[in-house]
Formats: sequence, C-alpha cells, structure tokens
Amino acid sequence: MLLGALPPTNKCVGGQMLIKIYLFGGRFFVRNEVKMKVENGKFYFIKDEFFDIFKGYKLMENKENGNKRPCYFCFNDPENEKIIWFVPISSKVDKYKTIYESKKKTRKKVYNFVFGKVLGKEKAFLIQNIFPTTEEYIESKYQNKKQDVEIAETLKNEIIETSMNVIKLAKKGINIPFYDIIEMKNILSKGEIT
Repeated sequence: MLLGALPPTNKCVGGQMLIKIYLFGGRFFVRNEVKMKVENGKFYFIKDEFFDIFKGYKLMENKENGNKRPCYFCFNDPENEKIIWFVPISSKVDKYKTIYESKKKTRKKVYNFVFGKVLGKEKAFLIQNIFPTTEEYIESKYQNKKQDVEIAETLKNEIIETSMNVIKLAKKGINIPFYDIIEMKNILSKGEIT
C-alpha cells in the first residue's frame, strides 16, 4: 500500500527523483524512482524491455558485444507529449553514405539519413530506423565525462525536420522505416502494451 510520495526534486542527474513510501506486511519501505526528463536534441539509451515488447517489428538490436548500442538522438512528438522519437546513430558513415548516394540517383529527396558530427566524429543519423517510445523505456542519458553530449543547433534542426517529414509520409502510408511507426505510436499512446 502506497502511504505517500514526496514531490520530485531536481537533485537527480537527467531526471527527477520521486520517493515513495510503502507499507507492506507491517513494515515501511522507501522506494526511489527516477523519472527521466527527456530533452530535445539529447542522446539516450533505451531499455531492453522495449525491444522485447516490439520484437516483431525488427528494430535495431539494443546491444552489440556486451556494449550499450546504439545511443539515440531524441525529440518530443509535437502532437502527443507522451511520445518521444528515437533516431539511432551509427559510426558506419561510409556504408550509409554509399546507400545515400545510390538512393539520391533515383529520388529527389532522400530522407533515410542525416550526417553530422558527434563528439568531433562524423556519424550517420539513421532516420530510416526512427521509432517512437515513452519515458518509461528510457534507460539513461548518454553523457561524455559527465556532460551531456551536444551537437550543433543546425544539425539538431535538420535531424528533427527530416524525421518529421518521414513521420508525415508514414501517416500517408509511405513508410521509409522498415516497420509501421504510426502503428507503434498508436500502441504506445493508448497504452495497449501487453
């Protein structure tokens, strides 16, 4: 039985700490819960649980060789405050630039990728692998030397604008991602996760 909760504070890196007090079997238990506060244009890791729930969607693997990978560029959905869009980043820039150039030969606009620097190194932002999620599936913020990883404002805007174009196309039934991101968004919005 939940007896009370202390209000969130800002003394927790990357989120807010909520302390809940429970009574169970005549004993009191204190539980600290961290509510992640997602900031547009920052990078985060996602919990394995999310990939277990959506395993039929063939999302990118969350881990490789025991390392947390990939981290994701995130931004909030302008229509639904519960939804956060995740864009994976990759260091395999040459691979994705080759695919980009190939697609560019047959299309006016290529929405699959955006390229830019993260921590001084060229990265590929995989818009073609974008997906929605909610705060409860965020594991942690990606930081370097205990500092948030930052990218140029122009790059942030380009990633968000390109991603929003992909989301608009998906609403019209034109899927650039390899799965139905609108269906995923609807499942998350309605809380229909089993």
